[in-house]
Amino acid sequence: MPLPVDDVTNVSTILLFVAIGLALTFEFVNGFHDTANAVATVIYTHTLNPFVAVVWSGLWNLIGALTSSGAVAFGVIALLPMDLVLNVGSAAGVATVFALLIAAIMWNLGTWYLGLPASSSHALIGSIMGVGLANSLMAPGLAIGEGVNWSKASEVGLALIISPIVGFCAAALLLLLMKVFIRRPELYRPPDLDKPPPFWIRSLLVVTCTGVSFAHGSNDGQKGMGLIMLILIGLLPATYALRLTTSDAQLQELLGSAQAASALVDQRTGGVTMAGGRAREQLATFLKRGAVAGPETYAALASEIQLVAEKLGAVKSLSQLAPDVRSSLRRSIYLIAESIGKLDSSQQLTDPGERSTLLGFRAKLDGLTKFIPDWVKYAVALALGLGTMVGWKRVVVTVGERIGKEKLTYAQGASAQLVAMTTIGAADVLGLPVSTTHVLSSGVAGTMAANRSGLQIKTLRNLVLAWVLTLPVCVLLGAGLFAFGLYLLLNVFGLH
Repeated sequence: MPLPVDDVTNVSTILLFVAIGLALTFEFVNGFHDTANAVATVIYTHTLNPFVAVVWSGLWNLIGALTSSGAVAFGVIALLPMDLVLNVGSAAGVATVFALLIAAIMWNLGTWYLGLPASSSHALIGSIMGVGLANSLMAPGLAIGEGVNWSKASEVGLALIISPIVGFCAAALLLLLMKVFIRRPELYRPPDLDKPPPFWIRSLLVVTCTGVSFAHGSNDGQKGMGLIMLILIGLLPATYALRLTTSDAQLQELLGSAQAASALVDQRTGGVTMAGGRAREQLATFLKRGAVAGPETYAALASEIQLVAEKLGAVKSLSQLAPDVRSSLRRSIYLIAESIGKLDSSQQLTDPGERSTLLGFRAKLDGLTKFIPDWVKYAVALALGLGTMVGWKRVVVTVGERIGKEKLTYAQGASAQLVAMTTIGAADVLGLPVSTTHVLSSGVAGTMAANRSGLQIKTLRNLVLAWVLTLPVCVLLGAGLFAFGLYLLLNVFGLH
């Protein structure tokens, strides 16, 4: 039996706070694994004492998070099933957020307890895939597997596979180059744990630690930001569905871009017309894997562009739109932007001028929906920093002593951290989530191989086992928790 309206509102408020708490807990646990890698070298070599190191790392995580573009955050959201993104405030949407967060947290805590630098990114993406697969099994009209954005999943998966290989090879090469050009024997000796290293070595290690921390905050921190935005959009759409601070001048510029885009799209409709819910259904069908654009696709796209232009043209500020209109408008913008993106990726936009116009229009639409409030960035950065302060020790010992047969030298630590900083920074620019853990621990292994220090097979076996098991275990956890959560929300809490 459905709950009364007041009770549903109270339940939604509770779910909002619990979901945000879970998202911040995910980032807190993320700090156990990933940010600990950033401080592993400076703590292990006595370059900085642990308290100073984690506070310094937390500060640069904060700066990285605050200056991030948001591309990674919304890249993570793009992995979710399209119908759940469009209806994130539904029971299925809420169950999605809870399932993937709880699954990722459970796996991260388990691998942290064992001292394994497992990947929070892998855990989160596995959970998302599990939710998508479960949704395709449970939702009427969906074929098995349709609940996963496979094109985006393959793009992210490729980044997660390639980045550790890059980390291993690049760190090994960098160490060899350092040996050729920097002939300072003390740089290549294991640290004297009774005293700090010389000032110039300390400076080098602090700089690379700072770079990894900044890159980590900018990339990994965005994953939690994206999930919190998904929660806010679903449960507080009146405030977070659209960027309400968009100026009248920006709206007018968007309207001009919409008119230009509409004129181009109209030329491809072949006389077909479409409107209303049918247009949305057509675009949703087009966005499924394997679907090809036809006159109906362009007719639907033209209809949605016109609808968005009419709604925006009637106001001088987005705050003048009714809350339900804001949610509806966001769904239309999502379908338009993703459809243009697919047309571009499938090589349908062959004319340079046409492509520039449509992609420019898409970028302006993204400006209305893809934003992250400062308070979300601060909250995520704080959670990351606090997680580091609590859980750094286990991972530091693994990185410093258990990957190679010899203890980590100053040069090896600096090489691995410099490569990690560069690789993660590049992924951030491309909007791809990568694993700080994988990149840095692979970099350390690469320097051990280049230095002929030998590798501890038992540790490497455990690391690889954790990496290999992360995806399937989190897929199963995500799927099971989604099914259970959806049952509770529908049958116990009366949400729909």
